[in-house]
Amino acid sequence: MSSIITSSMVETRNRLLELIEPLSFEVFHKKPASDRWSIAQICHHLVLVELATVKAVKWGLKEDEEMSTERKNIIHILDRSKKFSAPKVVIPSDEAFEVKEIISMLYKSRKELLELIDSIESPAMLKERAVIHPAFGQLPLDQWIEAAPLHEQRHIEQIREML
Repeated sequence: MSSIITSSMVETRNRLLELIEPLSFEVFHKKPASDRWSIAQICHHLVLVELATVKAVKWGLKEDEEMSTERKNIIHILDRSKKFSAPKVVIPSDEAFEVKEIISMLYKSRKELLELIDSIESPAMLKERAVIHPAFGQLPLDQWIEAAPLHEQRHIEQIREML
């Protein structure tokens, strides 16, 4: 996988951690409205999305038949005027996580994703296989991975607004 993608992942994650590390428990769990997520929930959502990405890529690599791998313009994920509904599998818990606990979860999910990327013997397979993405439809596996830091950037902006 491109070092540009992995460096983008590192930069984006560092920006997220800089934002959340100093937060008090109260600020971390404060919801801007009853129907909106707290910063803790946003971070839990990011963990769940990253783990779902790992599962999707693994599943896509196991599939024998090739699917349409038409490239999508995934940069649109940064446009926060467009709302996306989170699939149930990535809806965060209402659990009261400590900031350090979420940070640990973020490290673990990122480690899993990077280990998967490093384990792929033929990165070209990522362009040849696709899995249905909840926001983009049929999406090549490499774009699933590219979307991870973009999705995180989207939520970093949301967190900045909340702070």
